[in-house]
Amino acid sequence: MAQEGYRPSFSLAGAVDLESLKHKAEASMGQEGGAPAAGGYVIDVNENNFESMINSSSTFPILLLVWLQDDQRFFDIARSLADMVSSLDGQMQLARIDGNANPQIVQALRVQGVPALYGLVAGRPIPLMQGMPTPTELQQLQETLLPQIIAMAQQSGVTGTAPFIGEADTDDVSSDNSAAATEEVIPAGHESAHALALAGQYAQAAQEYAALVEHDPHDTIAARERAKCLLLARNGNSDVRIVRAAAADNPDDLQAQLDVADIDMIGGQISDAFGRLLDFIPTHRDDLPAVRERLVEYFAIPDAADPRVKAARQRLMTVMY
Repeated sequence: MAQEGYRPSFSLAGAVDLESLKHKAEASMGQEGGAPAAGGYVIDVNENNFESMINSSSTFPILLLVWLQDDQRFFDIARSLADMVSSLDGQMQLARIDGNANPQIVQALRVQGVPALYGLVAGRPIPLMQGMPTPTELQQLQETLLPQIIAMAQQSGVTGTAPFIGEADTDDVSSDNSAAATEEVIPAGHESAHALALAGQYAQAAQEYAALVEHDPHDTIAARERAKCLLLARNGNSDVRIVRAAAADNPDDLQAQLDVADIDMIGGQISDAFGRLLDFIPTHRDDLPAVRERLVEYFAIPDAADPRVKAARQRLMTVMY
């Protein structure tokens, strides 16, 4: 009989996978002995945010891993994939799905066994690997398959940048201090908002970060994360091509320009987002308050010392008066 609170892994015959019980990790995710935590360019996906993740693949390509998050046999592959994706600096996101906890997703993907790897571009899953990969297969994935997925995405107009949220586990953090490192990344009081953001519940996370900013106006981390969550809640799942076409067809429409500026920010085109809205102000003075509010929100996302922020602030002051 499976241990209470643990759902043994699925198999083709629907029988209990006794082998998985032997490798069940007792530690929590992110703790010593537990699964590597999400963060950075790594997210965890469940049935609540699966559709949101699918929509995001129209903005940036996704590497999809179906695994068992409490089975120690999968921890090394999860870390290796996280390292690969992190080295791409936002060209791709790693989305992890726990096969035990999300049987409907497993069925939708027609997964035959775990681990299973897919590329995801514009909502289309591309099977890559099934079963535990060998070192040679991992090398092929990094050197050949992932670049091919990125190239395929670019040809389809999927050229955005994946959002970076918090910090992911890396091999640079030893098992003795991994929990401490996680605490350093997530400030006290931010845990709930951070968890909501990782789960893709950006609107709720933004509300919690807003409360933190109200409590401490000098909390620049909360202000930054609030701005990122608002951005992703508004347009994180929008079809990039539709948004850009609407902005091009309606150059005097405030909402169309705000939306395409969001797409620029999500795609890492910060100067374009700033410039687009600053260019809009002189001929649309009535829209100045809304544009200024959006720009101030954007200014919280890059580093305060970023020269693009300094230049945009100066230009905003100029066009306002």
